[in-house]
Formats: sequence, structure tokens, C-alpha cells
Amino acid sequence: MRMSHIYQPVMLIELLRSGGKCSVRQIAKSILTHDESQVEYYESITNNIVGRILRKHRFVQKQNNSYRLIDYASFSASQREELLELCHSRLGEYVRRRGARIWQHRKVSAGYISGSLRFEVLKRARFHCDLCGVPGDKRGLEVDHIIPRNRGGTDDFDNLQCLCYQCNSMKRDTDGTDFRAVRESFSAREKGCPFCEIPKQREIAGNNLCIAVRDAYPVTDLHTLILPRRHVTSYFDLAFPEINAISRLLVQMRVEIEACDSTVEGFNIGINSGYVAGQTIPHCHVHLIPRRRGDIENPRGGVRHVIPAKGYYA
Repeated sequence: MRMSHIYQPVMLIELLRSGGKCSVRQIAKSILTHDESQVEYYESITNNIVGRILRKHRFVQKQNNSYRLIDYASFSASQREELLELCHSRLGEYVRRRGARIWQHRKVSAGYISGSLRFEVLKRARFHCDLCGVPGDKRGLEVDHIIPRNRGGTDDFDNLQCLCYQCNSMKRDTDGTDFRAVRESFSAREKGCPFCEIPKQREIAGNNLCIAVRDAYPVTDLHTLILPRRHVTSYFDLAFPEINAISRLLVQMRVEIEACDSTVEGFNIGINSGYVAGQTIPHCHVHLIPRRRGDIENPRGGVRHVIPAKGYYA
């Protein structure tokens, strides 16, 4: 479904209702009334933030999917008017004092990210939230900085992720994580680790978080390793952006290998995690092994052959 199928009729309806002319703001407000994702966003805010606080202070009570103002029946008409006026006064005073900053949490970023870069982030995520997996047609998606700008994060592709508005709202840029330590961890190297100290000339490709090298002891021609730049022992200790970066580099190397050798018809992708699983170098690395027709007599079972005689099954 294209959103223009909603936006265009809504705009025309608003123009027809307004005698053929209305402001951009009026059209935007009308579109908002049809945007279920925005309603869901503020339902989440109501239940998890506003309602929770007011329930805690015993101002309101939740009943199924509704809220009730405690002691409302005991208020006189003049008291209700007085309370309404007080709420409006406090709200107006706060808006005047803080201005547009109060809505900053709804902005995707504090600055400009090009439309083409946003498109690439959404395309990489296959139009699904990178955290919860909800598709974009079920919940609005936003481009988010993994390490927020106000904590030193950059606009680099590897620092961007696709989040639904709910995950992005829960994450927020006020997270208590010490992002300086996170940034420094990506630079961690281990003295004496052959992959941490791999010569620059061996790198055949890379991005901010990982590199590709040819295996020094290849099991097939063009056997390639993808290594995180920082020293991390296990795949299970990788950070989310590192996993994304490794996945992208795997795809890039697959394309390059197939372009280089037309006899390649398949790949094995493997990770040895732990000594008993066959890991010999305690620095996480992903094997990308090109496969060609006839390179072994019977390829059936693939990676199942890591346990001898377990590769074949009925």
C-alpha cells in the first residue's frame, strides 16, 4: 500500500470541506487523524508514561482500556472549571518557556539526514524494525542513531538503524548508557591476537566495524573471513551494529566472489564459537566458503558434517 493512497484523498476531502482552500497545517492535522500509527504511539505514551505516573499518585484509575479520574463526582462544577483553567495555564506556561524543545523526542534526529541515506537504512532493514521486527505497514518506522548525536554519534551508515516509533520512543537519547565507553569498546584490540594485528595489506574490503580477508589456509579458492575490527571472542558478544556490518560485508563479498569466478554456485557461511566447536583463534570470525559443482563427491548435509557421519539424514 502506498501512503499516497491515503494522503491524496484526505487532502482533497479537506479542500472540498473548506471551500476549495485551506492551510498546509490544516491538511497535516487531517492526515494525522487518519494515521493509526500516531494514535498507537500516543496510546503507548498514555499507558506507559502519563497514565503510570498519574496512577502512582492516585489521580486516575485504569479500568480495562479506559481511565477514570478518581473523585471526579465529588467536584463541584466551579471546582472542575478551576482545575481546567489551572491545567491550561500550566500547559501554556510550560510551552512558552520550553518552546519546540518539548517535542524533540518525536524528531528522528537533531539534524539533517539525506533522503537517500534514509532510504538505504530502510532498505537494509527490509522495511522492518531492527529491534522488534514489526513491519512498516503495521507501525511507523523511523531512522535512529544507535549512538545518539548528543552522545558523540555520527551520521555514518553503520551508526543508523531502522526502529519503529515504539522502540525508538523507549530507547530515547537520554538512555543512561555511557556511550563513551561503547565507542571506545569498538576500538578494543588484543596484543598478540593475529586478527587484531592482521597486516593492512591483507584487507580486501571493509567498513567502520569489520574487515574482509582471504583465509590463510583456504578450504576452497577465494575462501574469505569477515572479522570485527574490535577484539571480541564470540559471535554472541557482538554488538548489534557489528552484526549488521558483518552481514553487509558478507553480501558484498558474495557478489564480488561470484563476479570473479563464474563457477561458484553456492556458499557455506560458518562460525566456530568456542574451543569445543573448533575455534582456534579467540577472535570472532565468519567463514565465507565458495562452493563449486563437484568440489566434493556428495555435498548433501553441508555444515552438518562438522560432526562426522552426521551430515547425511533420511
